[in-house]
Amino acid sequence: MTTRRLPWGVFAVLAVLGLLMLGPVLAPHSPEAVDLSQRLHGPSAQHWLGTDNLGRDLLSRVLTGAQITVGLSLLALALSILIGVPLGLLSGWIGGRFDWAVMRVVDTFIALPDYIVAIILSGLLGPGFVNMLIAILVVKWVGYTRLTRSLVMQEKHRDYLMISTLAGGSTGRVLRQHMVPHIVGPTLALATMDIGKVILLVASLSFIGMGVQPPSPEWGAMLNDGRAYFAQAPQLMIIPGLAIFVVVALASWLGDQLMRRHTISADDERIAHVLA
Repeated sequence: MTTRRLPWGVFAVLAVLGLLMLGPVLAPHSPEAVDLSQRLHGPSAQHWLGTDNLGRDLLSRVLTGAQITVGLSLLALALSILIGVPLGLLSGWIGGRFDWAVMRVVDTFIALPDYIVAIILSGLLGPGFVNMLIAILVVKWVGYTRLTRSLVMQEKHRDYLMISTLAGGSTGRVLRQHMVPHIVGPTLALATMDIGKVILLVASLSFIGMGVQPPSPEWGAMLNDGRAYFAQAPQLMIIPGLAIFVVVALASWLGDQLMRRHTISADDERIAHVLA
């Protein structure tokens, strides 16, 4: 298999996403410090992006909100992978009634729109960080289960797996040494593509009051807070909206690059297998 280097843009995007996690460290002011004498001020030397309706520094809130919005999205994706991948691995490998039962649950959730299910669950569980995380997990684990199961089904009947099993390799060892390497690439590519979707889901739930609650500077909650003051201070909605747009666009581009690289690598593997 030929090796292909990742474009420099991929590392630049990863660096930007990593830098967002340092938002509270980079914030020049406390994101929750109220100063009514400074409310709804425009950009100045003291407040580069202005202040909100309570006189809080908008730049500090956007930087701190990055850790909440992006961090919560990454946590939700990580937990979805930890649930979905092992379940898909076992479903594809074991097969039979277990596989049938898992796939019926997966098909049921995939048939329903993610946003609708998340909104319904958030409404039933109530607003808050933990409840929103549970709602996102419920709608996101199924994609990784289905992907992993399909990859296992493609590989499980290959000759090298049969040889490894006949040579005395345990099921755990066969899965760990031979199946997991085939799963890592597609799973990471799908997760990167999902970052933008989950960020939008987190911001949407917070915007309608079912996610992270004020005074936490979550980007969706900031959009909701700024609606009443759009005519007087449009930056209260424009700035967090731009932050969401830019991060989602970068994450989508990154996912597209990784997906293309995985597709090219898979094609190279098939060509090498045919020529061998």
